Amino acid sequence: MKATLHDERLDLVTALLLQSGAGSVLDLGCGAGRLLAHLLRHPQFARVTGIDLSADALAVARHELQSRAGPSRLQLMHANCTRALDGLPFHEAATMVETIEHFDPGVLSAAERALFACYRPYVAIVTTPNREYNPLLGLPEDRLRDPDHRFEWDRSRFRAWAVGVARRNGYAVRVGGIGEPDGELGAPGQYAYFSRDR
Repeated sequence: MKATLHDERLDLVTALLLQSGAGSVLDLGCGAGRLLAHLLRHPQFARVTGIDLSADALAVARHELQSRAGPSRLQLMHANCTRALDGLPFHEAATMVETIEHFDPGVLSAAERALFACYRPYVAIVTTPNREYNPLLGLPEDRLRDPDHRFEWDRSRFRAWAVGVARRNGYAVRVGGIGEPDGELGAPGQYAYFSRDR
């Protein structure tokens, strides 16, 4: 069976986190815990924390995951991932997988501050759709992939945002595509990999 784009996305993020050597991961906007489930398969990740605003999604994650990992390894928190939580232990890596496009612009700035200025992981991975690819999905120019999306960026706009975030917060960044690319329109998804010195 062909892997879905979301499967490819989760596999890529997991592989990048494994390569980073991080032992602890904070997933901001974890939803029902699909990425967390991927991470818990790998002993390298000794501590995994998921934060989400949806109590229903967290209930699904808790039901699916807590039998696989005890409370010392997995923590799920009902909170707004755009505001830094006081007292949250340091995590070596953090992710926002298909999360930023759900934020209004002012809230996106708050999410940047929480992730990069307050939590300050050594590695952060952010993924988002590539708007340029939408016509290949049959979407008209004025439609986004999900009704809850506030925006979707093309590759140049995402790159500019990622470079700005890295510059403002003292990180290096590289960007790439997720999924099978089109020669002209790029890949259906995109990611930014931020890193700073340990």
